[in-house]
Amino acid sequence: MKEDKLQAEMDEFLPLRDVVFRTLRKGILTGELKPGERLMEIHLANRLGVSRTPIREAIRKLELEGLVTMIPRKGAEVANITEKNLKDVLEVRRALEELAIRLACERIDQERLLELQGKRYQVEKAIKTKDTGSIASADVDFHDTIVEASGNARLTQLVSNLGEQMYRYRFEYIKDSDRHAQIIEEHRLMYESIRQRDQEKAAAAARAHIDAQEEAIMRKIRREREECGRKA
Repeated sequence: MKEDKLQAEMDEFLPLRDVVFRTLRKGILTGELKPGERLMEIHLANRLGVSRTPIREAIRKLELEGLVTMIPRKGAEVANITEKNLKDVLEVRRALEELAIRLACERIDQERLLELQGKRYQVEKAIKTKDTGSIASADVDFHDTIVEASGNARLTQLVSNLGEQMYRYRFEYIKDSDRHAQIIEEHRLMYESIRQRDQEKAAAAARAHIDAQEEAIMRKIRREREECGRKA
């Protein structure tokens, strides 16, 4: 990683700890901070021009999200993306999103349906920009709209609580530009199924979307493991 890449994007409306958290989180998601890389408080504080306190607070929050692992006698390091973690997170996401999309088929009103259509177009617009962060944000908005359309407050809360753990894998999937046309089609199928109020078709579309995500990231994990083996 080049030393000049990781920079705090200051925002006068955010507490410093949140600015540092967003900076480190972005560094992990984009790959500027590599899996297994040590996160040393003094080093990061010097690079970002802050004290160690907001660094420590940000690392603690990143640990809760599964982006950072605390190693005894070593400290914090960027968490590796493992097959087990991937499967665990996506099993939960698959179950929650299938339930959400089935309920949305039953309960969505015309106003929310128009909102979902707009969110779908925002995903397509973001994909044209090739900006991964914008695509991920638009993708989150699309899926959150489906969850909200379920009308189930507990379900919405559960998805929100797991949102950050899901985000890393969503980001990994979206980074692959070869998948962008497929992502557009997956979102179209989910939207059309909800518009038609076809629960079975909608659930199948949601499963296929997450299955494709798991398959793509699993392939990447195994490819990187093989490359490491050849270098060893």
